Order: sequence, then C-alpha cells, then structure tokens
Amino acid sequence: MRIAPGSELVVASHNPGKVREICTLLLPFGVIARGATELGLVEPDETGVTFEENALLKARAAADGSGRPAIADDSGLAVDALDGEPGIYSARWAGPAKDFRLAMARVELELKKRLVTAATARFVCALAIATPNGESKVFVGEVRGRLVFPPRGDKGFGYDPIFIADGMGETFGEIAPATKHAMSHRARAFEKLIRSGIFSQ
Repeated sequence: MRIAPGSELVVASHNPGKVREICTLLLPFGVIARGATELGLVEPDETGVTFEENALLKARAAADGSGRPAIADDSGLAVDALDGEPGIYSARWAGPAKDFRLAMARVELELKKRLVTAATARFVCALAIATPNGESKVFVGEVRGRLVFPPRGDKGFGYDPIFIADGMGETFGEIAPATKHAMSHRARAFEKLIRSGIFSQ
C-alpha cells in the first residue's frame, strides 16, 4: 500500500476537531485530505468491540463509499478506576448532541461514586487506513496521564480539558495545538503509520 503526494485521501470522520487534527498531521505528505462530511458520506454504525475494529470499520466504509483511500481513527479516554470506561463509548457518553461537558461531568460523577480522588487514565487512538481494493492496516498509539476537575482550557476537543499527560502540568485543553500534535495518542499512532512507508515523499 502506497499513497503518493497529490493523491486524494478521505478523513473518515464527521468530528470537525478530529478532521482538523488529522489534516494537520497529513500536511507534510502533500495529500489532498477531504473530510467525510464534505463528501456527503454516511457515518457507519460503530459495531466493533475494540478501537481497532471501529477504526477499520470506518475507514473501509469511507473507502468503499468514496472510491478513494481513507483514513479513520477510533479514539477515546480509558479511565483506570472505571475499568477502562468510557473507552470505545467515549463519544456516546457525550450524548446525541456530542456535548463533552456532559461526558466530562459523567466521568467525574462516576469517579465520585467509587470514591476515587486521584484518577489515572490513558488516551488511546487506533488509526486505520483502507483502500477501495480491500487493503487495510491499523496502528495504535496511546498516552498516559491523570484527570483533573473542573475542566481546564478551551483548546482541543472531547475530553482534552480534563486530561494531563504524564510529565506535564497543563491539560490538553490548555496546551498549544502544536504541542499536543507532537505527543498525543493520535500523533503516536501516526508516527507508526509514517514508519510503515505508506506515504511516499
């Protein structure tokens, strides 16, 4: 599998923040990245039981629907004290309106129920790339850290305002996007993808 500069690549997500972040990571490779919403692609049901399965499902659906190679990620917050929840259901905890303030409040509530005052967690990203002819690969990255409440910062998206990566003092919602892009779970998955040689320069 090779994707050359100038090729069109579908970013198989309807989440504007995620599309923006993936497009930023793709910039050095000269591909023409287009979001699933822009192409009018339907968002498939995420029926997988792992991040990897859901990422592949989305990438394959976008590749089949567009006739172009597609990249998708399935990512989320796995809280140790909540047995890995919300995990693959991270977006669903935000409800139909994708209100992550509600999702973060629910995480805090669930931790209080368990009398947890210092919660560790990890952000996980499974990044899948698929072609219309059926080829596919998946790369997984993660970053560990701890949770803080109330949420801090208005950068990033999702659960970023409650997550502080190990070795840092600010949440993903407070740090500059460029700093996050350099060390996030998505960046680490992307590093593995780049090392695979799929993007030729």
